[in-house]
Amino acid sequence: MPAFRPITLLLLAIISTLFAVNTSWAQSNYPNKPINFIVPYGAGGGADSRSRQIAQKMSVVLQQPIIVDNKPGAGGNIGTEYIARAAPDGYTIGMGNFAPMAVNKTLFGNLRYNPETDLTPIVLIEKGPLILMVNPSSPYKTVQDIVAAAKAKPGELTFSSGGIGGSHQLSAELFKQSAGIDMIHVPYKSGSAGLTDLMAGNVTMMFDQMYSAMPSIKADKLRAIAITSKKRSPLLPNLPTFAEAGYPKVEVLNWQGLIAPKGTPKAIIDKLNAAANEALKDPQLRELMLSQGNEIGGGAPADFAALIKSEAAKWSAVVKIANIKPE
Repeated sequence: MPAFRPITLLLLAIISTLFAVNTSWAQSNYPNKPINFIVPYGAGGGADSRSRQIAQKMSVVLQQPIIVDNKPGAGGNIGTEYIARAAPDGYTIGMGNFAPMAVNKTLFGNLRYNPETDLTPIVLIEKGPLILMVNPSSPYKTVQDIVAAAKAKPGELTFSSGGIGGSHQLSAELFKQSAGIDMIHVPYKSGSAGLTDLMAGNVTMMFDQMYSAMPSIKADKLRAIAITSKKRSPLLPNLPTFAEAGYPKVEVLNWQGLIAPKGTPKAIIDKLNAAANEALKDPQLRELMLSQGNEIGGGAPADFAALIKSEAAKWSAVVKIANIKPE
């Protein structure tokens, strides 16, 4: 038996070399077939629309079809877990959003994926602020008006949201904690339902993404109070920031970017990153994103990873202080 050992070792060495060569070829030849793009939300929403836009631009750069597949549910957890469990070969990627990447690990005690260890950031696509709004008939015209009323009537003012743990609610919770006030959360099944009840005068206020809030503001169906970005938006130059109102900690940007399963080779991540950065240079896409009040993303995978890490720490603290529990 010992006489066969050198031959066995030689065969193992050959197999190992062939595997390494094949792996290297596969990475250098990537992509050579269609790529699946998972969206953890339903069709027709903001995340879905942006995913389809960026997928179409990237498919031109990569010269391969990118097939968008919606897997909604559980606040983005179902689709995000699907990405995490996929083969790390670059042929399954997806959109990683604010809640499933930075909030849900703290919010859900039984999350079946870990954003830090099961997923690899590729690139940030965009960041967008939220706007605090009230009904036009409301007596509140400034942040200070709302704070004064909330302190005078603790627990009487209400704010709507599109559900537990999303950016609508978390923006309000951060505001509550920063201002030292008490308000009641009224969750709805969707952000549009929360806006509808705000317009009907059934709740006091709501934080909503700028792109979906703008039509109602411009139609005078809602009154904008303040924006959660660090600087004023050129689309609403007269709308003050929370920092200007005296609450600099109320800075919220709802973001999303591309992610892949952990273990996806760096060469493939770099190729996807380059394709996304090239796609984000498209004038039509840039104009659309800016017209919705969003900041255009881009940059290296490490930049997106750093954002996710800092956001996870920030919102973990907010969720714990507010004692938010999933539905």
